[in-house]
Amino acid sequence: MWRQCVQRSCFHFSSCLMKKSRTPAEQRWLQRQLRDPYVKASHQNNFRCRSAFKLLEIDDQFRLLQPGHSVVDCGAAPGAWSQVAVQRVNSAGTDPELPRGTVVGIDLLNIPPLDGARLLSCHDVTDPATQAKLLELLPAGRAHVILSDMAPNASGFRDMDHEKLITMCLSLIDLAEKILQPSGSLLCKYWDGALAGTLQGQLCGAFGSVRSLKPHASRKDSAERYFLARMYRKPVR
Repeated sequence: MWRQCVQRSCFHFSSCLMKKSRTPAEQRWLQRQLRDPYVKASHQNNFRCRSAFKLLEIDDQFRLLQPGHSVVDCGAAPGAWSQVAVQRVNSAGTDPELPRGTVVGIDLLNIPPLDGARLLSCHDVTDPATQAKLLELLPAGRAHVILSDMAPNASGFRDMDHEKLITMCLSLIDLAEKILQPSGSLLCKYWDGALAGTLQGQLCGAFGSVRSLKPHASRKDSAERYFLARMYRKPVR
């Protein structure tokens, strides 16, 4: 389905964008955007950014998001993954014949309002106060799925950025202990590198199944990958 959306869509940037004086780096970025079918598809399908197609592809294959599920979207801004989650778990009640789920989005940045999602803008997911709010918003204080497309601001030093993102992903295992229900799932973005094995090992200690994914919508020249961890079991301390 996600591939059909990409193939059908057609979006044209304003010609003034091309005429305006830009640096070479800006021109390269703009040309990449113009050629990117997922950028075009995101406009055509009213998604807030192209990353929606990464989650759509993964969910089409693994069926993480089911009607009635409760989902926590970490690093949610601008809200594309939350948009997908709202559709898939029926949290806006679009289909009255299906169970109605819950979507909670969290980000340090502002997240524009989204029908069907409860949004915690300007919140740190590692903050105990934020986690207390999550327990209040989630039915029975538990989530079926934790999603994370969050990443640190790039410093330009690859190893440093890699380490920061791995640390952020490790914090999600602590979050899972507080809010994820038994047999629940965690999907998190990481940048491939020396510490990826450490993260994978920690995930394997808490989940029955862990696999690394590179969706088609993830650019080939990017170190970006995703760990999909399923069948959560609370680790023994």
